[in-house]
Amino acid sequence: MSDVLPRGRGVRKLRSAVGYTLLVLVALLFMSPLIFMVGTSLKAPSEIFSTPPSLFGSTLEWGNYSEVFSYAPFTRYLVNGVVVATSGTLVTLAVSALSGYAFSRLRWRGRTATFTVFLATMMLPQEVIIVPAFVLMRELGWVNTYQALIVPWAFTALGAFLLRQFFLTVPQELEDAARIDGLGRLGTFFRIMLPLARPTLAVLAVFTFITYWNSFLWPLVIVNDVSTLGTIPLGLQQFFGQQGTQWHLIMAASVISMLPSTVLLIALQRYLVRGIVTSGLGGR
Repeated sequence: MSDVLPRGRGVRKLRSAVGYTLLVLVALLFMSPLIFMVGTSLKAPSEIFSTPPSLFGSTLEWGNYSEVFSYAPFTRYLVNGVVVATSGTLVTLAVSALSGYAFSRLRWRGRTATFTVFLATMMLPQEVIIVPAFVLMRELGWVNTYQALIVPWAFTALGAFLLRQFFLTVPQELEDAARIDGLGRLGTFFRIMLPLARPTLAVLAVFTFITYWNSFLWPLVIVNDVSTLGTIPLGLQQFFGQQGTQWHLIMAASVISMLPSTVLLIALQRYLVRGIVTSGLGGR
């Protein structure tokens, strides 16, 4: 019996070692494009397409990152991206929380049918509604404005669905107790329901911020002056010019553009797993 136990422990340790090794290999496989991008951003232009290919050049050209800001108004692109993504995320969170609460807790005629139609809009690709959206923005006089970049995509069914799924998991007795203590409908929402929904709001915030941050087609349509209202995806296009493609600057700019989303993920990571489970995305 004493020989069986150490042998069993050895087998478990071997399996764990093999499992972790496979995970590391898979992680390196998925990270290889990112590693290649960082390496290319630190190369001299003459070494990017060298033969045989190398991960890094003969010297690390850290000056490529400062050159990004002198080659194009990249600071402006970053500021515009942060303003649009942050504002759009805040508006989406507010609208989604209110609509999710209304669809889950308030009793009104046609609630189920309205929610079904609202949810069906998720099946419409952006390309289908981009022309009507542009016509509406033009009639409102919002072409080439911040509000045109933010407002049309802030009222999404995904956010309402996520918050509705969470609010349905909150016991009704908790809300009844708040009402007995004298809280009204809005007081219950802001003081009881909304603090409980922080993990789900964190998940929605990450999804929404990344969507706004990486959006290319809509800014390309609605923005006339890229130098003043261009966001990061539009700004990256400025490195493709008549003088050739500045690959080292494109890679450096891409690395810089990843930083805000990365910081947001790190800041909200402790809420993400809980939020995915409670919002109905965990496969329940």
